[in-house]
Amino acid sequence: MRRLTLLFLSLLLFFSCSKHSLNYSHIRVIKVIDGDTVILENGEHLRYLGIDTPEIRKKVAGKWIFMPQPFSLQAKEFNKNLVEKKFVRVEFDVEKRDRYNRLLGYVFVDKTFVNERLVKEGLAIVSFKPPNLKYLKRFLKAQEEARFNKKGLWAYLKPISPAQAQNFIGEIRTVKGRILDCYCLKDACFLNFGTDYKKDFTITIFKRSFPEFQKRGIDICPYYKNKEVEITGRLREYNGPEIIANLPQDIKVISE
Repeated sequence: MRRLTLLFLSLLLFFSCSKHSLNYSHIRVIKVIDGDTVILENGEHLRYLGIDTPEIRKKVAGKWIFMPQPFSLQAKEFNKNLVEKKFVRVEFDVEKRDRYNRLLGYVFVDKTFVNERLVKEGLAIVSFKPPNLKYLKRFLKAQEEARFNKKGLWAYLKPISPAQAQNFIGEIRTVKGRILDCYCLKDACFLNFGTDYKKDFTITIFKRSFPEFQKRGIDICPYYKNKEVEITGRLREYNGPEIIANLPQDIKVISE
């Protein structure tokens, strides 16, 4: 019995070490979950860095239901054609894992930069969070090209007003409007588009992003208050609809 126990522990240690010691510069993707998430041959879930794609499922009453958002299935299929059952190279940034313990990485198949390609095709939006900013300029350029050519999502993402934002919680949308008020706390700044911050649309900037605004000489409240702006991102519900701005590049100033 003791020998069997030792054998079991040895095998467990072997597979555990193998899972984390595989060469990520040459590893097979065994399954594509959606446009920006895959499962690798060692069982790890890998979330693509720097991008966000529309969701295929929505959580309703605690359960995930198949409710594909526009272009979510196209993003998954495109991703699948690029990487599924193929060997890829995964490149990491400053943070290697997210709060769900998924790997975070940039994915390459031969000479194809998968994350960037999804942006170029208009199947993903740029979504960088400090400190993982390695390919920010490159992705922003790809997004501008996709937007100019009205590719994929950009043929669909017509700007909505702050008042309409409540109708699209969980979806990627472009919101355009004037910032009426702004206030900053220790951990976040809030750009408000209405008089009731508990109901109206808000752009939220968290503390981790403050240095990125400071680098560009932006004093958040004085700079944005009373300006008409546009932001594209995933709407979520927190005291009304909000989109999180991780970088100054997320907020496009339209007019004073």
